[in-house]
Amino acid sequence: MVASQGRMGGAGRDGVARATWVLMLGLVFNPSTGYAAESRAAKQPNIVVIYSDDHAYQAISAYGDPRRLLETPNIDRLAREGMRFNRCLVPNSICGPCRAIVLTGKYSHINGFYNNSNSRFDGSQPTFPKMLRAAGYQTAIFGKWHLVSPPTGFDSWCVLPGQGVYYHPPVIRDGNREQLTGYVTDRITDLALDWLKSRDKSKPFLLMCQHKAPHREWLPAIRHLGHDKDRVYPEPPSLFDDYSGRGKAEHDQDMTIAKTMTATDLKLTAPKGLTADERKAWDAYYTPRNQAFQAAKLTGADLVRFKYNRYLHDYLGCIKAVDENVGRVLDYLDQERLTSDTLVIYTSDQGFYLGEHGWFDKRWIFEESLRTPLLARWPGVIQAGRVDDHLVSNLDFAETFLDAAGLPIPSDMQGRSLVPIFAGRTPADWRTSFYYQYYEYPAPHHVRPHYGVVTDRYKLVRFAAPDDDSWELFDLKTDPGELKSVYGDPTYAQTTVDLKRELDRLRGVLRVPAEPPESAYGGSVRPSPARTPR
Repeated sequence: MVASQGRMGGAGRDGVARATWVLMLGLVFNPSTGYAAESRAAKQPNIVVIYSDDHAYQAISAYGDPRRLLETPNIDRLAREGMRFNRCLVPNSICGPCRAIVLTGKYSHINGFYNNSNSRFDGSQPTFPKMLRAAGYQTAIFGKWHLVSPPTGFDSWCVLPGQGVYYHPPVIRDGNREQLTGYVTDRITDLALDWLKSRDKSKPFLLMCQHKAPHREWLPAIRHLGHDKDRVYPEPPSLFDDYSGRGKAEHDQDMTIAKTMTATDLKLTAPKGLTADERKAWDAYYTPRNQAFQAAKLTGADLVRFKYNRYLHDYLGCIKAVDENVGRVLDYLDQERLTSDTLVIYTSDQGFYLGEHGWFDKRWIFEESLRTPLLARWPGVIQAGRVDDHLVSNLDFAETFLDAAGLPIPSDMQGRSLVPIFAGRTPADWRTSFYYQYYEYPAPHHVRPHYGVVTDRYKLVRFAAPDDDSWELFDLKTDPGELKSVYGDPTYAQTTVDLKRELDRLRGVLRVPAEPPESAYGGSVRPSPARTPR
């Protein structure tokens, strides 16, 4: 029932030789002319990675969320001129671990960065920026880093310390602290564009432009405070989910809009660091609205709806600035005639909840958390306007960039190059199942450690905590909202057997230890062993 994922643990062995790809990609069909387009793969492409933090695919208009939360014309341009991936999955849905996965092409249990609480990235290990740099690429990273140790493998870097701040952010530039003025999303892009203008133009380049936005506490640029004109947002069907049909893990978590959001999250208090003019504009927007809220003395569902709408106003306001700044980068590539020679991707560290199940944040194996947006443009290789439904992952990014540059993919990387999928030629052994594992517990959101297997239709999940050693099974065809576990239903008996067998296989291929180190969880409570009982 579950097809093999292929040689997931040996990406280098099943990569296609560079010369073969140059030949194949040189024959990409151009529908506008009726003739084969000259491939850009014959030349090492520039690589631009625009990476946001906690950007839900639901908040990109190209993904067509029925709520139509926000128009993102510049990010949508990448979908229109390139391709949109509908199921780009992450191995561990939390910020720091996803960044380590992108750099190394390896799962958390291999690269050593498990959680945001006590993990520290080992900068001495191989990463794709180091490999590109050794092959002659000029490399740079600007923005959020969030891996504790200093960046390695970059000719130039300027990163936010820790989570960073939205207004007038301090930064660390090549090891030295500086203070910037302005809004963080704009300033990160300024740094990236300044580097592009001053780079060594004789070399291909890797640019990683990594935004803080729209991470909590979702502080919009002052220019965007009134962006939605007090819109009342459509609600997701599960905003008032009572978690019936599921187990202890979903009931006993701390990430709800109703109970977990703070006064700071809701902008009932002003942030620090604003200039006098900024504070005046802030107060002019929020003060009368906050006064009306306090006077209304809302309770129950009405209070949840207020919080939901305030959350979306602020979160989407942050994305307004991200989209504008994506446009600035794309416009610069056009102006400098770099577009045709550049692979651009837009992605986020993982997905995010925008009220589904009553939640914000991420962490779960469930769709809104598991799926991250991925849009890619590479003229001459990617046919414009394509949409892809294969199971791909940020685990595949390192392999993809190396392959695009014509470099060998190390055999210990655990993903697969997306270059053949870019070209419309999916390998016959492409993965049909995907392994997921989340560790951080109990703080900050009390989401129990869990692992599982994902296919195009099913998710089998095992929770592992001292008070919860349980299984859940979801059928995405009959239950796309993942509202009822069918684990134990006789109808799914064979499916369950097959999925457990596939889960065992993936854990073996990926070299997943039976018990992660206690430090993996970042907390004081040791979860139960991660072996797979029958």
